[in-house]
Amino acid sequence: MELDIFSNSVPIIDYFRHRISTPEWLIEYKRTNYIDLTYITGGQAVYTINRKKITAEEGDVLCIPRGSERSAVSYDPAKFECYAANFNLVSLMGEEITVPLPLCSKVGIHNDLISHYRRLNEDFLTRSPGYEMRSRGRFMLILQRFMEMLVYEVDTYKFDPRVKQSIRFITENYAEPLNISTVAAAVSLNPVYFGTLFKRETRMAFRDYLNTIRVNQAEDMLRAGIWNVTEVASHCGYSDVFYFSRIFKKLKGIPPSAVKS
Repeated sequence: MELDIFSNSVPIIDYFRHRISTPEWLIEYKRTNYIDLTYITGGQAVYTINRKKITAEEGDVLCIPRGSERSAVSYDPAKFECYAANFNLVSLMGEEITVPLPLCSKVGIHNDLISHYRRLNEDFLTRSPGYEMRSRGRFMLILQRFMEMLVYEVDTYKFDPRVKQSIRFITENYAEPLNISTVAAAVSLNPVYFGTLFKRETRMAFRDYLNTIRVNQAEDMLRAGIWNVTEVASHCGYSDVFYFSRIFKKLKGIPPSAVKS
């Protein structure tokens, strides 16, 4: 599946609940007409999904596809706690999109996710003006975090603080003649150690990351139709327009001169 489709998707949330179970809690067996995304934050429960039994416990996330047959029960419901959302994901053209998350994954307990879920719960309980828009935005942040950990396999929340600081430095100073020594000095690290740390955290070499930032900015400037290629190259930190054109084509698949406003 092309993952870029998620950049133009909209969640339609039919149901959301912070579920703290009662002694009689269970989900009766039935076919769903939505995607069930459940993040378990306490205890455990046994789910039956399309006749397959899955024991899900604290730190697990379930992503049950639309059209599945599903039931659940907890044998110690007093300890079971989760955040559950029933939703459908559609493109801006109204086409249904499936979510490429595993049926059950262990992601652990993350404070940032809990914070997003708590605020989403507040939205659904208060239902103040504009809560639908806020709740969609918060839910997309939650979905993106799960996608980041389980599909993209990069957890930006856990980045080393010095790497986060260096990324801010790059995005604010990409037009300057940056190199790995310049950025390493900005975060008080040895250039060799910084390069190793940066690649370990981001899965990209420093130079590739810097080129990505610069070329993305260059593409936006070219689409504006105000500057020519040489001016854009200079503004984005490239003193050699031919080198800029080569890097641009490598990353975008077309030469900068082919970008249309």
